[in-house]
Amino acid sequence: MNMLRVCLTAALLVCYGLLSCASESEKREAEDLKNSDRNMEVKRKYTTANSGRPKTVTVRKKVKKTGSKMQPRSDISCTELGGICQPNRYICRGRYLRDRCSRAKTRQCCTPAAAWSVLCAGHHNNRVRACDSHGCGAFNSRRGNNLHQAVDLVCDDYGIINTPFSGSLAGPVSWKDPAGNQYDGVKLLSDVHCVKIFNIRPYRYMGPVAQGEALGYLLPLQERFSGITSHLELQMCDGTDPSPFI
Repeated sequence: MNMLRVCLTAALLVCYGLLSCASESEKREAEDLKNSDRNMEVKRKYTTANSGRPKTVTVRKKVKKTGSKMQPRSDISCTELGGICQPNRYICRGRYLRDRCSRAKTRQCCTPAAAWSVLCAGHHNNRVRACDSHGCGAFNSRRGNNLHQAVDLVCDDYGIINTPFSGSLAGPVSWKDPAGNQYDGVKLLSDVHCVKIFNIRPYRYMGPVAQGEALGYLLPLQERFSGITSHLELQMCDGTDPSPFI
């Protein structure tokens, strides 16, 4: 009887030992699995951070600068001058003005050819200087190897010069010919026109002036150019022909 009891006790101890070993093995496997998952997560983060792939870059579109002058939103600034906005490939009987029409830059303001008043006092009209021994006074007439980019109007020495249109005086102007002769005058401008008037001595160089107002007097040319027709010189600021307005 005692022998049987001893055998049962031994069998129970063996079973307990086996169960303990199995439980310990399961715990070790679970711990190994958890450590493996943790190592995989750390490796994945490291790989992502050091994969060498470029970071997402936000592409900024370059804004093209168009300058400080904005394109007009309407044609009002043109129509207020009595002009009409049209493609500049069309013929304009007056003159084209830039930056006064909306939409495409090729649309420009065509203003009517409003006649200027007579510049030289004592004359009934603005008569263009004919050809003499020193040249011709018409626009684009030949001057040596160059073209005359102005118009000469016949006037009397020391004769009064009247303002051809209302506007503002914008300071003195001058130029020299190849021979070194200097020609002095004044710049006159308005919303429509800008002209330089040479061979005159203005009474003043700045400020507003009205059409027909005495502007100055003609400087004589006979002392330097014997036999030349006394005249003043009209030159548009943009180099165009002033003939349609005189």
